[in-house]
Order: sequence, then C-alpha cells, then structure tokens
Amino acid sequence: MPKGSPELTEARREEIVDACEKLYQTMSFKEITIKEIGNVTSFTRTSIYNYFQTKEEIFLALLKREYELWIASLKATMEQAETMTRDEFADMLAHSLEARAQLLKILSMNHYDMETGSRPEHLAAFKVVYGESMQTVMAGLDKYFPDMTVSGKQDFIYTFFPFMFGIYPYTYVTEKQRTAMEEANVNYVFMSIYEITCNCVKKLLSV
Repeated sequence: MPKGSPELTEARREEIVDACEKLYQTMSFKEITIKEIGNVTSFTRTSIYNYFQTKEEIFLALLKREYELWIASLKATMEQAETMTRDEFADMLAHSLEARAQLLKILSMNHYDMETGSRPEHLAAFKVVYGESMQTVMAGLDKYFPDMTVSGKQDFIYTFFPFMFGIYPYTYVTEKQRTAMEEANVNYVFMSIYEITCNCVKKLLSV
C-alpha cells in the first residue's frame, strides 16, 4: 500500500471502483480489464495494483458498496415504520432491490469469479457486509413478525438470499434470448424486479 493519508487512500480506492462501475454500464465483466479501468482514472494503470491486485477485487469492492447502500436503505425504511403487514414488508424489500439493479446484476454474473480471484482480506471485508445484510433482513422479520418461528425466519433468509442471484437474469432479457424463447415455444412470463421479488417474499411469509 502506498504512503499517504487514510483519506487519500480511500479516495483512490473509490475512484477505481467508480471507474469500474462506469465501464460496467456498457461492458461485460469479461471485457473489463485493469488496463480499461486505468484508462478512466486520474492516475496510472500500474498504480491500481497498489490498491487492488485483480479486477475481481475491484468488482468485489463494488459489490460490497452496493450491499452497503442496500443495507442503509432497508434500515432507513424500517426505522420509520413501527409495524408492517406481510404485503408491506414484501413491498419494501421489492422496492429496495428495484433500486439496486446493479447489485443484482453483479450477483447473477460474476460472484464466484470475484470471490476466487480476491485476496482473503478483501473477501473477509466483503463477507462482513454480506453478513450485515442478512442480519438486517432478519431484524425486519424479528420486528414485524414476532410470532414467526426461529426456523421459519431462518428458512426465509436461506431461501431469499440465494433467490436474489436469479432475479437479474430473469428480469433483464436480451432480444436474442426473447427471440430464442419464442422460437422454442417457451411459455415465459416476463416480470420486473419488483414483481418477482414481491411475489417471492409474500409466498415465503405465507408458509
């Protein structure tokens, strides 16, 4: 790590993550390289290696930030609402993920690559935030559904979080995929992030 104030170090890291995020809007994970990221930062490409050793670490940092934003949104909403019905809780979770399409996109495409291509300390820092996201949703279940059993809450968590990995590819379909499904006579129902998430949460809470 280069010498400098913690503030400068963090600012450099954020600039790199911001650059990756910008490229990810028009390029795929496979297309993005350290060189491409370096081209849209204010310092040299080789300087990136002082902060991240691989592009997987950069994407993992971006995913970590997305989780942090999602957690903050959930907490803010739950602090304002003393009670929620099943439908209101489903609506809250659905809207929160609707606003975090990038979180869902990264989860669906690159999660395994990011974890295997990152150093242990980067992975551990990410897992702390991932764990906090699960704890935040669990806190919502504790607050709004006090009669729900412990096993019921655990079943919700360990069904809903894996479910999140499939939201993006189901709701963002390319024209090529759409045409292929039509030619194959696949009876595919197109749903939005909000619709598929809301339906899932309602079903999980009705069990």
